[in-house]
Amino acid sequence: MTLIKSISGIRGTIGGKPGDNLTPIDAVKFAAAYGSWLKDYRKKDELTVVIGRDARISGEMIQNLVVSTLSGLGIDVIDLDLSTTPTVEIAVPLEKADGGIILTASHNPKQWNALKLLNEKGEFLDAEQGAKILDIAEKEHFDFVDVDALGTITKNDAYIDIHIDEVLNLSLVDAEVIRKANFKVVVDGVNSTGGIAIPMLLEALGVEVIKLYCNPNGHFPHNPEPLKEHLGDICKLVVKEKADFGIVVDPDVDRLAFISEKGEMFGEEYTLVACADYVLGKTKGNTVSNLSSSRALRDITEKHGGHYEAAAVGEVNVVTKMKANKAIIGGEGNGGIIYPESHYGRDALVGTALFLMLMAERGGSVSALRASYPSYYMGKKKIELTPGLDVDAILAAMGKKYENEQISLIDGVKIDFSESWAHLRKSNTEPIIRIYTEAKSQSEADTLGDKIIAEIKTIAGL
Repeated sequence: MTLIKSISGIRGTIGGKPGDNLTPIDAVKFAAAYGSWLKDYRKKDELTVVIGRDARISGEMIQNLVVSTLSGLGIDVIDLDLSTTPTVEIAVPLEKADGGIILTASHNPKQWNALKLLNEKGEFLDAEQGAKILDIAEKEHFDFVDVDALGTITKNDAYIDIHIDEVLNLSLVDAEVIRKANFKVVVDGVNSTGGIAIPMLLEALGVEVIKLYCNPNGHFPHNPEPLKEHLGDICKLVVKEKADFGIVVDPDVDRLAFISEKGEMFGEEYTLVACADYVLGKTKGNTVSNLSSSRALRDITEKHGGHYEAAAVGEVNVVTKMKANKAIIGGEGNGGIIYPESHYGRDALVGTALFLMLMAERGGSVSALRASYPSYYMGKKKIELTPGLDVDAILAAMGKKYENEQISLIDGVKIDFSESWAHLRKSNTEPIIRIYTEAKSQSEADTLGDKIIAEIKTIAGL
């Protein structure tokens, strides 16, 4: 059982002892720290925070604790109840709120939950802001209000509909074009709020929907991370139903994966590639993804005459780089689409609409679309080091070893070769170096990873 405190929020397993797990006491403590920080940050007498949650079993309990804690600080709350991460992100600026909290552990199993924290723009906090909240929580610097100053609590369950309207109004989304394509799509909502939002969006676009695990009861029928090994049921159902493709989201609906008409994975890395291909074909511009995402996005961007840049891993880092690079689309290789015309957050609803537009205009099958993109294969390995070893020094030595290659040091060490790359990152919580590789074949990616591990061991004297 685990409690993980980081600059992006607090995440843990439900139950157990305070400080060791995500207990009611920890939820109150961290919500109070966020609310206290917000008071100082916004320097206003009256504050409003938007709250929403995914459908996991512990969600209602955590929601009640967080909402009541903010009210106790004198902060007004707009409670969206069952919602999605991107829906809350959109609601914050629309409500002119001062911040937001999303109660979700994203792709983690059902025993986990988390508080994800937003600023007044509906965007994730930066490292400095997150560190201040952790400090407030540690020192318990809270000052609750008296009875006459308690914050109000307003229920608003309209925001998934509002979110869908926002998607339909995007300049590159034409519902009539999609409607004429007569798509038939299977949706796996992993029994969370994607099972509400994605079918509603598809029906608004005239798509025939076959629902799989779309009952938002929080009982995830499989591991909720949308990876190939977890998605056997939808792969079979797409073929059985003769559907055009399948859509899979994680519990809070910020990650998006597609299944081809053959029941094969389109590839999470290629969700962003396909959406960017559509957007760049309509609007000239730049793109950004993180250092561990596929090179295919760079290839597609350059094909359309744009400029690609890579950011450090983490959504807030990608967003910062997108703003600096004036990127018109970006995201992460885990199926996270960030489309600034909508908002600066990963959004599976926006990604779904852009993908439908691409398929409607281009025609053909999803498998043919995938075959049209550059093929890359990824490897993910890790090496456990002896506690006490200087991981930073090891990474610096690896950077020195490959200094004649194209190197990035903004997040560990990223080494770009002509036909492949390797990205080395240290864990923040344990003596581990994670090694991500990509090449033109799986064997080449795995071989490169093994080579890097052997070199690390030699440097570390293992």
